[in-house]
Amino acid sequence: MPDPLIHAALARATGALPAAEDRPSQQDMADAVAAAVKANRHLIVQAGTGTGKSLAYLVPALTLGTRAVVSTATKALQDQLATRDLPALAESLGVPVEFAVLKGRSNYVCRQRVSEVAGGDQQMVLGSDGVAPEGERVGPLGREVLRLVAWSESATSGDRAELPWEPSDVAWAQVSVGSRDCPGASRCPSGPVCFAEAARDQAMGADVVVVNTHLYAAALAIDGDLLPPHDLVVFDEAHELEDIASAAFGFEIAAGRLHALARGARPLLEDPSAAAAVEDSALLFNAALQPHVGSALAQPLDESTQERLVITRERVSRLLAELRRAIKAAEDGGGGEGGGIGRHLRSQQAATHLLRDFDQVLALTKSDVAWVEGSEHAPVLRIAPLDVGVAFRERLWSKVEGPTAILTSATIPPRLGDRLGLAPGSYDQLDVGSPFAYDEQALLYCPVHLPDPRDPGFEKSMHDELVALIEAAEGRTLALFTSWRAMHAAADAVRDRVGWPVMTQADLPKPALVARFSTEEHSCLFATMGFWQGVDVPGPALSLVTIDRLPFPRPDDPLLKARRDLLGRSAFEMIDIPRAATLLAQGTGRLIRSRTDRGVVAVFDVRLAKASYRWSLINALTPMRRTRHLSEVEEFLAPLRVPPALR
Repeated sequence: MPDPLIHAALARATGALPAAEDRPSQQDMADAVAAAVKANRHLIVQAGTGTGKSLAYLVPALTLGTRAVVSTATKALQDQLATRDLPALAESLGVPVEFAVLKGRSNYVCRQRVSEVAGGDQQMVLGSDGVAPEGERVGPLGREVLRLVAWSESATSGDRAELPWEPSDVAWAQVSVGSRDCPGASRCPSGPVCFAEAARDQAMGADVVVVNTHLYAAALAIDGDLLPPHDLVVFDEAHELEDIASAAFGFEIAAGRLHALARGARPLLEDPSAAAAVEDSALLFNAALQPHVGSALAQPLDESTQERLVITRERVSRLLAELRRAIKAAEDGGGGEGGGIGRHLRSQQAATHLLRDFDQVLALTKSDVAWVEGSEHAPVLRIAPLDVGVAFRERLWSKVEGPTAILTSATIPPRLGDRLGLAPGSYDQLDVGSPFAYDEQALLYCPVHLPDPRDPGFEKSMHDELVALIEAAEGRTLALFTSWRAMHAAADAVRDRVGWPVMTQADLPKPALVARFSTEEHSCLFATMGFWQGVDVPGPALSLVTIDRLPFPRPDDPLLKARRDLLGRSAFEMIDIPRAATLLAQGTGRLIRSRTDRGVVAVFDVRLAKASYRWSLINALTPMRRTRHLSEVEEFLAPLRVPPALR
């Protein structure tokens, strides 16, 4: 039932916008969120492009006095909420709203690391290759680190995002620590002035805290107090929640962790042999993984792999014992109050986490999947839960005082509630639609005369079709591809055959590339998976979206393969089709971004028109008109064409 208080607050919030308008879908979503909060009942809501879903969940949360955490899958949305939506909402509602942005620890400069570097840490004299140029005390890396040290002295939040330049990852690593290495504020000499702890303290008193979904999932994974108490959690861009949680609930081990641990610990020990043994274990660890690159590890582990991992684990354990002795000696000698103990504690923390991860690898259960990625020279062991729903049930949904959850996105994957472990009957689900008239603004084109994408002749035919479409749209094309190889091949084949500029994802950083594409109306942008979502280009500059083939997940992905094996014959319907449908909907969703947009989505994969499962994909898309004929596409795009005399 509509809530007059919520509607009045939403009217004030939307009335303050530059283009104020009533959005029935936004009101419907706000009512549903308010009802969910009052009933303490979870809600999954699909809110199409243009709904204004941020206000639809923020207004009820603030109006009802609910402490909320908003978990976003993208940095762009996090920044939008913190710098635009929340400040504007607080002003329009006329009530004090305390909000905070909380990020993972590695996003903040570590004052303890800064004090160590400024006190003469060896990185101060390094060049970018580890050696200072001849005649110089400080190399390129050292100069970059010094610049970060100087910035940290006047920084207010210590957040990397506030830097006026973008540091290299190597330099930033010298002045920051991750959660695996930080010993905690109570044990760190710089704990009282820690930037990360200050951000957390601010979040503790906020009405709304904006976090990254990776951080929220990490907080669930460690079952700690990374986040402040909250009554409501909103998972925005919820279609990414399953994959993000899968990564957060798991972990990875590579030789780099062994190298970093050994090199950090060696200067702290009287006898460096334990650190040297861990360093040597990197080769042993790689040898254990090399036969398994690109595949899952069998359970139980084969004898050779088991033996090598056990040896590596025992060497890490020995080093941890030596570090504990070194810490006790430093504390007994009065070093516990100084900066030096911080390095000891970080090394101990890193060794403890690494040892715990090895223990889990050596005790894998049927609920875990372990596989090896990377190359034979640099293999990476990854572990993830087979079913994230189990982890969500244990760590979130079953909590007696747990928060109400709102899961929202422009595209909600099929069976999302089941896959995330929500109990049947414990949540509501609705689709509030979109304010856009897709049946008038957009046309979906599938050229059925093309060969199947698995046919050897497909690529050439697809390139010919792409040329015809680009000419019909006079550029204005975002061409999306399922691989870098396909993108480059298409750009090479098309560039000299069309009269419009063609850019590729490899040409510029994403923000600069999207900005250029937006301002150069007749340009074309060829891109891969990173551009299937998060690209917002309203107006005629984007009037044609093309997709080379249906975005089915890789059949050899070890984690998905294990999940397919568990489901058996229903795996394609339960895993592959929903994932393809969600990503296809995200890609096609780049086209219509405002009420005045108009354009065509072309999918070159004939399976969208002929396969038995085609309606599962089509029904996941916005309700566009459909055609199989190029002539109808050309007619639909004709109003965009510029007469030759005016070009």
